[in-house]
Amino acid sequence: MSLVAIGINHKTATVDLREKVAFAPDKIHDAMRSLASCTQTGEAVIVSTCNRTELYCNSGKVEDLVAWLEHYHDLDHAEVEPCLYCYHDQVAVQHLMRVSAGLDSLVLGEPQILGQVKQAFAKAKEAGTVKVTLDRLFQTNFSVAKKVRTETEIGAAAVSVAFAAVSMAKHIFSSLAKTKVLLVGAGETIELVARHLKDNGVSEMVVANRTLSRAEAMCAEFNAKAITLEDIPDFLSNADIVISSTASPLPIIGKGMVENALKQRRHRPMLLVDIAVPRDIEAEVGDLDEAFLYTVDDLHSIIEQNMASRREAAEQAEVIAEEQSHLFMDWIRSLDSVDSIRDYRQQSLAAKDELLEKALHKLAQGGNCEQVLVELANKLTNRLIHAPTQALSAASRQGDINAIGQLRAALGLDKN
Repeated sequence: MSLVAIGINHKTATVDLREKVAFAPDKIHDAMRSLASCTQTGEAVIVSTCNRTELYCNSGKVEDLVAWLEHYHDLDHAEVEPCLYCYHDQVAVQHLMRVSAGLDSLVLGEPQILGQVKQAFAKAKEAGTVKVTLDRLFQTNFSVAKKVRTETEIGAAAVSVAFAAVSMAKHIFSSLAKTKVLLVGAGETIELVARHLKDNGVSEMVVANRTLSRAEAMCAEFNAKAITLEDIPDFLSNADIVISSTASPLPIIGKGMVENALKQRRHRPMLLVDIAVPRDIEAEVGDLDEAFLYTVDDLHSIIEQNMASRREAAEQAEVIAEEQSHLFMDWIRSLDSVDSIRDYRQQSLAAKDELLEKALHKLAQGGNCEQVLVELANKLTNRLIHAPTQALSAASRQGDINAIGQLRAALGLDKN
């Protein structure tokens, strides 16, 4: 049994490559089933977010899993391989725990990633690609993430991609109170953005979403106006700030749309923050003089300024993740010992049944009872002690004192 974690993230790959390896929500079930077919156990979970795409598998060959990822997204090995990282067993377990605790995020300690990992796990269960091992792994992982949150101050400071986006806006506009904001999307990240904006005095917000009812549900809390994505061109010219985060596979806001909006604004500047992967706003928008476009990668410097208060807590969280990953591997090894005990027992019982059948046959043929029983006892004893005797002999020849001691303890030779 071998746990494997393979992926790319904001540290190893550009937003361009991360876009290419992202998995669309409507295709994730089929993708997980396809990936699981590359493993011996049929277990796989795909975590795909703005900043990372990771494959968690049980008993899969790394080269097969990498080949699957490249083939699925029609990518060249030379483009993907330098950006990939791969972890096995305890290190893979520890990595998942670090990810879920926010220790590997662009924003140290951000809580959104835990919800995204939980969602990925739920989709894997729906797809039927989770069995005993990965189920135990992810359930343990969620408990560890909770432990980190309750036992450290990792979540005390208000830093997140959403917070960084609003901080960017505050840096450009001295006061947000009089700004008009267009939010694209109605998911957890945009909801957090809206909450930060409201805390900073923004009172005029418009929320555009593919499903109007979802936008309306969010707008009720922030006294905002809900529109559909098709309505964006009609509202874009009124927006001083545009912050977008959807799961759309294609850009929603193009260069031409922004160019028209700027003309209507008489070239008053507009801030656009695209925190989606794949991107919601065409990169060419950044070429326009009055449009200031930032992506998640551009937020890094702002985020760094808010990290100091979390670093000490992160050190404590790292210790927890390492300890708990070792405990999980202890459980994995206990499964291996259960398998070994079962195999040894079955082997011994098979030997007993074979020799007993032969003894009964001899008795039925009129054989001497005492001779048959002595022969049965001798043959069964020799069969059972053959493998341990060979192991002791090999350890003695090699002078392996530790192995000899372990074998003597296992065979009960040193009992007082």
